[in-house]
Amino acid sequence: MSTTPFHGHCMCGAVRYSVSQPPKWVGHCHCSDCRRHVAGAVATFLGCEEAAFSLTAGEFSRYTSSPGVQRMFCGACGTPMAYQSEQIPGEIHLLIGTLEHPEDFAPVVEVFCKEKLPWLKLEVAGPSFDTLPDMAE
Repeated sequence: MSTTPFHGHCMCGAVRYSVSQPPKWVGHCHCSDCRRHVAGAVATFLGCEEAAFSLTAGEFSRYTSSPGVQRMFCGACGTPMAYQSEQIPGEIHLLIGTLEHPEDFAPVVEVFCKEKLPWLKLEVAGPSFDTLPDMAE
């Protein structure tokens, strides 16, 4: 993975962020909610410590997609940018497509594989889970 800090932004540049620590994980999510949020076959996130994350320009617009789940996006251009869940306190999950250098972060896990589209073929360097693994492990 890349060195820190690393940075990202939305398509129009109105919302920008910086992360001062390496991500905790990088992975694909196959759940239908995440696919719908990104309007794609899979959503690829970096899980980061919320304390290491800072907005350097603009503010997120937020949408509560289900109880305890916030999805963040740029209110100007609509770029989906991040996800937070009460199930995973202290983390923010950034969509890899918003990074300035997404090529530096290879996915090492995939979750909600039970919802994976049958024609999608991906390789990850680590485990695959049918749902969300126990975050206490």
